[in-house]
Amino acid sequence: MDRRTREYLAGRFGDYYRSADPTLPPDPGTREWGHIPWTSGESTTMVRHQSIYDLGDVSDFLAREAPRHVYFSAARYDDPGAKTMDEKGWRGADLVFDLDADHLPSVDPEAATYAEMLAACQDALLRLLDILETDFDFDDLTVVFSGGRGYHVHVRDDELAPLDSEARREIVDYVRAVDLDMEGLIRTRAVGGTTRRELRTRGGWGKRTHERLLDFVAELRELDEDDATARLMEFGGIGEGYAGTLLDAFIDNPNAVERGNVEAGGPGARILVEALAEETVAEETAPIDEPVTTDTHRLIRLPGTLHGGSGLVVRRLDRDEVADFDPLVDAVPERFTDHTVRVEVTEPGTVELAGDSFTLDAGECSIPECVGVFLMTRNRARKVQE
Repeated sequence: MDRRTREYLAGRFGDYYRSADPTLPPDPGTREWGHIPWTSGESTTMVRHQSIYDLGDVSDFLAREAPRHVYFSAARYDDPGAKTMDEKGWRGADLVFDLDADHLPSVDPEAATYAEMLAACQDALLRLLDILETDFDFDDLTVVFSGGRGYHVHVRDDELAPLDSEARREIVDYVRAVDLDMEGLIRTRAVGGTTRRELRTRGGWGKRTHERLLDFVAELRELDEDDATARLMEFGGIGEGYAGTLLDAFIDNPNAVERGNVEAGGPGARILVEALAEETVAEETAPIDEPVTTDTHRLIRLPGTLHGGSGLVVRRLDRDEVADFDPLVDAVPERFTDHTVRVEVTEPGTVELAGDSFTLDAGECSIPECVGVFLMTRNRARKVQE
């Protein structure tokens, strides 16, 4: 990034911060703070190991320094400004989850547009929230659009704060269904002097698989026998014989399916349950970034600040806002929407922003400032003399 572009962005970030209202985390005085300034060249320098008392009033600091990126620690410390982790005196840390569109298995960063990547990440966020709220019964969730390619979810609970990295990794493994024990989804229960194999229905991935089984059986009931048989035989390992046994067991005895009883379905029932479990995992897991959750000293973006790689606002979202949130509209700073700016586009292409689409050729042009800031922060354009 050249000097003119860097100085322009630093100035406009400063203008934004003069009227911004950042959202501070609980107990900000126990957090470590960090920021990345607008340094020359391609490299960046993180300034960290600061307490909020080193910064002074956060709003004043932001307006004065106009940093490129701003962070606070998920952890709380006795002395957050100490220069080494050992000296800080770790008290505990929020449980933080990070979703980044670059890491989603359904997204090809080379082929997908920025809007498509963000949409896929929002879908993953909704799946993550469902798991955290339904399976873990977490109710104190803070959802934040990162300003870049994803979302953060903070869980602040005094009982969770002391968890070490290994315990947090177990939570990650559950959310991502890592090495899910298919056998563990089925329990053996004593009934009337005999044993019966039942799908677990009261929680977790067993419950999720059971719900998918119920939906599948409801689908079979809408089909005639030949079509239902063919539908079952779509699963590898289920032939006509197994399909017939499953239809007899599941169609004629809906109460058994409701209870999770798969015994009468014979060997085909296990094949079907495992296949449905794999579908459930593929469609309902959330591919969170493990190092963010397991790092008990992690720095995370401050809501209300700007992302220096997009010019978008790091936005805290109320839970009922998440489904309808459009980051390419709702995270565009109003301060950058009223003017145009002249830039030299160095990487042409289409930009979707602020509810509009802009197809830009290489060379100089005047464009809405929010689009210009977006392109300059992403090194796709340079500021030129007006």
